[in-house]
Amino acid sequence: MRLQVKGKNVEVTEAIQDYAERKLGKLARQLADPTRVELELTVERNPSIAANHVAEATIWTKGPVLRAREASSDMKASIDLLTDKLERQVKRYRQKRRHEHERHTNNARSAAPPEEAPVIVKTKQFTLTPLTPEDAVLQLELVGHDFYVFRNADSGEINVVYRRDDGGYGLIEPG
Repeated sequence: MRLQVKGKNVEVTEAIQDYAERKLGKLARQLADPTRVELELTVERNPSIAANHVAEATIWTKGPVLRAREASSDMKASIDLLTDKLERQVKRYRQKRRHEHERHTNNARSAAPPEEAPVIVKTKQFTLTPLTPEDAVLQLELVGHDFYVFRNADSGEINVVYRRDDGGYGLIEPG
């Protein structure tokens, strides 16, 4: 497994690099080589965000690309939470591959075991205020999230603005 650790608004010390390698190295046993893992560590500068140490990882496998993002008030804790989330994703991915393999190798057309449906653990309701996309970007920055849902003041449609990896913003409009 090849691990690349990058820092954004934070210096990646050798101690953090070693910690990340040790933690994410656990995934190497479960993934086939060569697998590339990219870890980006960020410290959010917004003082209203308590969980400002963010760890975000992308894992390129032979199949799907796995991604996870976790935040806490401590970088090592964020890496721990991220590793736990990635281990669950890798386990689910391996189970799907195993079931696919069993289904293809079994000549009898027996039904595959049912897969567990994703579980919604939290529901939010909020009022959609008519805004321009530019005002929605300002609200996005104020709340410190990666996306913001709003009603477009011009069209009346539900839109989403989101923060892009390149630092810019994107707008999603219904077609």
